[in-house]
Amino acid sequence: MDKYVELEVDVNGEEIFIVDARVLSSYSGRIKRILGKPKGVYYYQKVIFHDFPGGSSNFELIARFCYNNGRVDINPLNLSTITCAAYFMEMDEFITGTENLCQQVEKSLEEIKYWTWSELLVSLKQCQELLPGVCSFGTLAKCLDCLVKRLASSCETSSCPSTSSPDSFGFRFSCDTRSTDGPKNNFFRDSWWFEDLVAFNTRLIEMIVKSMVSRNFDNGSICRFLLFYQKSRFPSASMDDKIRIMEMVVETLYSLGTQSVSYKSLFWILRLSMKMDISQCCRAKIESMIGSRLDEATLDNLLLRSPIQRHHLYDVNLVLKFFKYFVGTGVCCMPLSRLKKVARLVDLYLLEVAPDPHLKPLKFLALINALPDYARDSCDEVYYALNLYFEVHSGLSEEQKMEVCFGLNYEKLSPEAVNHLSRNTKFPSKSAIHALFSQQCKSKRLLQDTNPAPLTDSPLTTLETSRKGTRDDSADQQIVLCVKKLDGSDENKKIRAHLQGMHWRVMELENDCRNMQIQMEQMVKSGFPNHAKAKSGVPKLCSYH
Repeated sequence: MDKYVELEVDVNGEEIFIVDARVLSSYSGRIKRILGKPKGVYYYQKVIFHDFPGGSSNFELIARFCYNNGRVDINPLNLSTITCAAYFMEMDEFITGTENLCQQVEKSLEEIKYWTWSELLVSLKQCQELLPGVCSFGTLAKCLDCLVKRLASSCETSSCPSTSSPDSFGFRFSCDTRSTDGPKNNFFRDSWWFEDLVAFNTRLIEMIVKSMVSRNFDNGSICRFLLFYQKSRFPSASMDDKIRIMEMVVETLYSLGTQSVSYKSLFWILRLSMKMDISQCCRAKIESMIGSRLDEATLDNLLLRSPIQRHHLYDVNLVLKFFKYFVGTGVCCMPLSRLKKVARLVDLYLLEVAPDPHLKPLKFLALINALPDYARDSCDEVYYALNLYFEVHSGLSEEQKMEVCFGLNYEKLSPEAVNHLSRNTKFPSKSAIHALFSQQCKSKRLLQDTNPAPLTDSPLTTLETSRKGTRDDSADQQIVLCVKKLDGSDENKKIRAHLQGMHWRVMELENDCRNMQIQMEQMVKSGFPNHAKAKSGVPKLCSYH
């Protein structure tokens, strides 16, 4: 009498199968190990699988293979699931007059190059549901390789894959547009596959992108696809899924390089990420990508609202990070034009945030000092921003105001700004002194470094005309005004004495200018050579206005 072993198989709690253990054990090494040696003519056993690949429907295919003497229909629509199940059931060890199941699926996989586009997508969809187990059997790798080859070939020829199925959305979209011209249609031809891949989860998309990068796929196309994927998936995704998508997109864009994606798109990603609890590492990568290209930003880009839990109008801390990343790219090596663009952007930003009543002095100073001093040709905009800041923050002490004024390079102030500062009661007195003294030193250096310039055709006329004009407020008069503003405290007495010393030095400087003018007049009267060919007149510094 033949032995009969009744085997009850519970597949993932979905369905229970009653099978003959002898039949399954002749093809499955796993079943054979579970049953062990026969215990009698008839016995009953039960097996429970909690993680059977593909579930109950796939186990039914395996059972059919065993009951059908090792034959089963293997096609692109079930190849991925059968492969996983075959290795799960250890069906690579037994041969019963024909190839074992693992050998059959490997042979079928060699025909992947003849699959249609839609069959390839279905197979990848199955692989997605079988992750991560499917990664061990080579099926996923071959499907990804075939997919990327098709896409690369499609982008090179600006048409759809030759083996695409007519029922594929990508096929219709590509072929409908390939005969048209223009940049917009070229973009559509290169992106016909975007919609087909949107259904895949983030893990599979990440694998696809890595495969694209390994094959030197166009980085611009990858970036456009990732942004399309993010926009398509976000409306229906949960917050956890949104975070996973965001982090995957940022990590991939960061690995591809910042120039692969538009600057506008980076700020779009940033604004979305500010509403999510993404990892600090991911957030830092967004900020560094933006900061490294800060010369492409506009003022509107930087006017980011402060987080809800804070009182500031704008997120100054985030903007300071942008400047930090920009400087970190190596300002000493970059073109000066880039640096000056960012300096102009800093000055505009200072004027916008200065009225914020919650902005601390040291934070405002950090903004002023965000770039090296040589990035600015003039500090007038910084002065006007400080003037606005002091007007709003009227409660600051003299010491706090002086701390902020340390960021102001007085030598880069125009005479008009210095004149305004000398009368500005919102600024500390020491700041006015520093400004006037810096202007005095700058004037003295100009006198020392400048030789008598060649005269114009009529230098005497120029001198006489300059003397007739009404003289504007000189540095000497500005110092006198500063002295009058000081009260009688001990500290101000010292300042008054210092200002009076400056007053005498300015008078000496003006006396030197006057003597130089007299010498020039004498030189002209005695016949200054080649004065008719001179390109410039009397130095402006030495003439009265």
